[in-house]
Amino acid sequence: MKKLALLTFLSALTSNSIIAQSLSIETKGIIDFRLTSTSSSDSYIKGGLGKFRYSDGTRLSIAHAGLEANIGINDHWSARVVANGYLDGEDDAIGLTEAFFKYQGLPSEGGYRLSSRIGVFYPAISLEHVATGWASKDTLTGSTLNTWIGEEVRVAGLEGKLTKLGKFAGKSYDLSLTATVFKNNDPTGALLAWHGWTQSVRQTLYHESRPFPPRLSPELVDQASESDPFRDVDGNPGFHVSGEWKKRRKGSFSFGYYDNQAKPFLIEQGNYGWKTRFYHLGGRWRFDHDLELTWQYLHGDTLMQNLQRQDIVNAGYGSGYVMLSKRWQKKHRFSVRLEEFSVDDRDSTELDNNDEYGKAATFSYQYRLSKGWFLSTEYNWIDSWRPSRSYIDLPVDTTERQLQLSARYFFNH
Repeated sequence: MKKLALLTFLSALTSNSIIAQSLSIETKGIIDFRLTSTSSSDSYIKGGLGKFRYSDGTRLSIAHAGLEANIGINDHWSARVVANGYLDGEDDAIGLTEAFFKYQGLPSEGGYRLSSRIGVFYPAISLEHVATGWASKDTLTGSTLNTWIGEEVRVAGLEGKLTKLGKFAGKSYDLSLTATVFKNNDPTGALLAWHGWTQSVRQTLYHESRPFPPRLSPELVDQASESDPFRDVDGNPGFHVSGEWKKRRKGSFSFGYYDNQAKPFLIEQGNYGWKTRFYHLGGRWRFDHDLELTWQYLHGDTLMQNLQRQDIVNAGYGSGYVMLSKRWQKKHRFSVRLEEFSVDDRDSTELDNNDEYGKAATFSYQYRLSKGWFLSTEYNWIDSWRPSRSYIDLPVDTTERQLQLSARYFFNH
């Protein structure tokens, strides 16, 4: 189903040769060369319980190679296709992450403007990943909150957005409301429950499945060894609603609620539906041209049951961060991010304790070498308590550290 949706989108762009010849195409990209030294265990990317994308050790990698095509169709319609690739020695892969059509209407006399998206895309949640290819603008690693969004939260659906433009009424701010109806996100929550919160910029490609850590409970014998987060299990549509207040040249405040409305007792090819819901809040504010504060908080729950509708996994979860970023002399940027995260196991399934609590800190420096080129160094620290580590003979309390050097190049044609 998800492959069919992407093929339909791509064929719609190319099926009419006359239309194809009149398209305007802008391409943007990123390539991130990175040297990383990590003190951790096997990465969650490989089915371990390490919090970072890289397992223990030192390695040179292409941490991110992304290409984004923005296709102008006419004055109101456009399309976007985003492909990302990773050559990191953990799980090398390349594929699509987003593909959608976008409509943007003209403002009415009263200052109302309607826009929409249809296809596969990220819901409007992250305030960090605003650069090309969903890259993080100020740091080399995303927060735990947005790492989860990149791993498990993607929608195939229809989004409508209504914006009240303040300039039509002499106001310095805009107000917007967004509603999305979607499918293909039923297993969302499985990876978060079983490996906990993590920290990286590794996005799950739309065709990918992700491995779970070892599970010992006999209640989980029907569960596949990998999660396919962008699968539709029950046919039910989910929804996401959000609102935003945005003051020009100063900042914004946003809120939203997500519910995939999955039936948690159904299973398809080893993937259960996980009834996953959460609300999110966030804001960004510029105190002056060079100093910016960004914060987000997310809290929700997820439920998976057996065919008898008995709870197998019932967990609450939350994550939040505060980041301060300072630009200096136009070429230098310093960013500090502090985080706290947790998972609350509410079921009684034996040998499946998903409790977790942790804190994290990130210290990042970025230097603009020339147009498009950025040199960065970053230190990441995560201290967490997770009882399920004892199942694979790891310490329940663990401190993980990571030092990174990066050369990132952003291009636009």
